[in-house]
Amino acid sequence: MSSAKKTIELYDTTLRDGTQMEGISLSVSDKLKIAQRLDEIGVHYIEGGWPGSNPKDAEFFARAGELNLRNARLAAFGSTRKAGGEAESDPNLRALIEAGTPVVTLVGKASDKHVTEILETTTEENLAMLADSFRFLKSKGLTAFFDAEHFFDGFASDKAYALQCLKTAAEAGADCVALCDTNGGTVPSQVGEIVRLVVSEVPCQVGIHAHNGADVAVANTLMAVEAGATQVQGAANGYGDMSGNANMFSIIANLKLKMGIDVVSDAQLQMLTEVSHYISELANMPRSARQPYVGSAAFAHKAGLHAAAVVKQAWSYQHIDPAEVGNDTRILVSELSGRRNIIAKLEEQGLHLDLTDADVREILELVKMMESRGFVYEGAEASFELLVRRSRPDYRAHFELVDFMIVERRHHDPGDDGREMISEAMVKLRVGERVLITADEGNGPVNALDGAVRKALAESYPDIHSIHLVDYKVRIIDS
Repeated sequence: MSSAKKTIELYDTTLRDGTQMEGISLSVSDKLKIAQRLDEIGVHYIEGGWPGSNPKDAEFFARAGELNLRNARLAAFGSTRKAGGEAESDPNLRALIEAGTPVVTLVGKASDKHVTEILETTTEENLAMLADSFRFLKSKGLTAFFDAEHFFDGFASDKAYALQCLKTAAEAGADCVALCDTNGGTVPSQVGEIVRLVVSEVPCQVGIHAHNGADVAVANTLMAVEAGATQVQGAANGYGDMSGNANMFSIIANLKLKMGIDVVSDAQLQMLTEVSHYISELANMPRSARQPYVGSAAFAHKAGLHAAAVVKQAWSYQHIDPAEVGNDTRILVSELSGRRNIIAKLEEQGLHLDLTDADVREILELVKMMESRGFVYEGAEASFELLVRRSRPDYRAHFELVDFMIVERRHHDPGDDGREMISEAMVKLRVGERVLITADEGNGPVNALDGAVRKALAESYPDIHSIHLVDYKVRIIDS
């Protein structure tokens, strides 16, 4: 399926399913900010949460009027009526109505085993729950989607019943049935075959909601689109329960760049990397450097052969132009580097030193020698610049580190329990003709060394007080 005219709807579940990921907890303000950014990149539906389950989600929908949505429609998420109850009086369904969204998504069982063993009701009652709930929502004039939970597992267990769940929801007015691979264990070939069958038999729009248990959530999503699904669900950066949901950013990029479906504009596509990083910051989750399309390493080249080729022709080792998704090509410097890595990194850092080929080879050998001793330069641009400058014949050191010593000791204070550790550093520096010995203590060895060096240099270089150590990384290496 490679037609730009094919319409695919993007349904983002970051604010509900994504928050089920271990380590993520979003405030209401965080959720509002994320919703605004998702709207900016062209998402069609934003699932805001489950208003009947917790006060935070109820507040989110109460404050949804603060959003300025230009592309997306807000969806509230909830479940079908309870077994043996009535839709009109079901508190969960009432909360969904009160959320005031134009779209409501209901999760319901599509697996006979889950119905009988987890819900502990009959398969007939589950069908009645679906029918009653969707008729109720449609009577209120709402767009209603069905998240068919455990559909693929249910299809394997009882194909006829799984399909009947979909048909029952559709006949009761559901606008779309999203086939959920809830446990994430279905593979693309199975997804394609099953979705194709569902599209031919169910009288409404078909969507896909893939989880990443088998590491194929994005592949399953694309296969579902090939088979006829026209709504795709996913979460920013693949956030979600267990191994996560299908990564919405990868879905968007693949649909547009690989399948030729104009699901977002070119300008919106170029925002993917920035929005991915923005959401990871709000979620207080580390960025995945190796995340396809938007990761910092997605277009990073370490091997000398690769770097030399990319400098000549970017397409040689890159499947797209990184700028299309707002990312950049990066040339890394390491023991695996070649001359082109060095030249490219010098140009990137603006170091115009008029180097000869012999100079570049010398720098390359220095990098390899230092990395054999435990140094790492691929993420340390300042260290690389220092190495280059020190290699030049006109380099003059402002000071020389003669020796240093660090002592870790337990701080004994009658007012505490004696468990506080203090780091003490002694440094011996040569500044011009003078040899200075100073000491300081701090919170860890790096902090202590920083203080001791500053003391030694302050008289000769008073501007050192305006220089601040803001970040560093310590690695333990084998001796």
